[in-house]
Amino acid sequence: MTLATIWHGLLPILTWLLALGWLWQLAQWIRHFPSLPDLNRMAADRPPDLHAEPDGRPQVTVVVPACNEEVAIAATLRSLLASRGVRLQIIAVDDRSTDGTGRIMDEVAGSAVQADDAHSLEVLHIRDLPSAWLGKPHALATAAEFATADWILFTDGDVIFAPEALALALRYAIAEKADHLVLIPDWIMGSAGEAAMHGAMHAFTTWTMRLWRVSDPETRDSLGVGAFNLVRRSAYEAIGGFQSLRMEVLEDLRLGWLLKRAGYRPRIALGQGLAAVHWSDGAWGVVRNLEKNLFALHRYSIGLTLLGCLGLLIQIVLPIFALAAGGWSRAAALVLYAAVAGIYLASRNVTRVPPGYFFFYPLASCIFLFAMLRSMALALVRGGVMWRGTFYSLKELRAHAGRLW
Repeated sequence: MTLATIWHGLLPILTWLLALGWLWQLAQWIRHFPSLPDLNRMAADRPPDLHAEPDGRPQVTVVVPACNEEVAIAATLRSLLASRGVRLQIIAVDDRSTDGTGRIMDEVAGSAVQADDAHSLEVLHIRDLPSAWLGKPHALATAAEFATADWILFTDGDVIFAPEALALALRYAIAEKADHLVLIPDWIMGSAGEAAMHGAMHAFTTWTMRLWRVSDPETRDSLGVGAFNLVRRSAYEAIGGFQSLRMEVLEDLRLGWLLKRAGYRPRIALGQGLAAVHWSDGAWGVVRNLEKNLFALHRYSIGLTLLGCLGLLIQIVLPIFALAAGGWSRAAALVLYAAVAGIYLASRNVTRVPPGYFFFYPLASCIFLFAMLRSMALALVRGGVMWRGTFYSLKELRAHAGRLW
């Protein structure tokens, strides 16, 4: 029996197994996605109206770290200052920026004081980074020390908020007796390349990220999103805050993992138009943004990264071979691609990616595979990771890398 004969016999079996896996992911998404709460429905049922604390304290402290975000930071801060139905203490952190970020923060803060808004805006300027700290966790931890509200929203310097977003989120968190709320943001996409990459990445994550299971204390599923992590301050302090994540590149995911592991109550919510972020410029921008993340996601393990790359390579190559082979192999490949297209269609209200971008799925998958290999290769060649203008050694990052699953 030749290798060609063995391959010809295995190809339809392997392709059908992969197709059934995709069908299962699609069925799970269709079944469980409607159970995810939508904060916009809460707004339709009852407008957000949360009265201020009796002593006049803010209800939410919003921490906004930014490094070289002069293009977006003013819009972010002004959208927060326009919030309705909740009183905010906004702490903006200029994390060693070399552009006009700090100056713009000060200008927005000055105009907020002159307008005598209900919200407060403070600006912290960080010039030096202590040893054994990554820049962003340090900025987050520094600002959190000044928090006076019972809830802290950790966000980014390029997120735009709707006026009712924080009131709706806080009302839902309180109603659910939650300790951690993640609002899935809208991903603003300025090009076809961005849309193609976001669509493919979401399709991959359906295999590992089951949003509807995050709130189940019996599961290990957890999530944190840098654009919107709303945390009860007592829970944040109990797990050691960002001091316990001082060398964590994926500080948002790890925060979600720590909170759930400690027994606190996480919740996931949707809300179209409530929070939006433009994460990258084009397909290459996605690759660049993933440079520090993908090797970190595999906990800086060469073996795990290569295993992930092999799995993705099989996902890319197997259905293509099956299409070329014809017969039952081709039928399996067509079922597989139909299931992937179904995920694009069923997920469009979350991803904001038109279903037609499914046709770019094979190409986007190849680009993502390249991004995985590139992330690992750059870290190994450099001996570490470059982030926010600072180099961090791989040895030190590995020593502090905790679990994410």
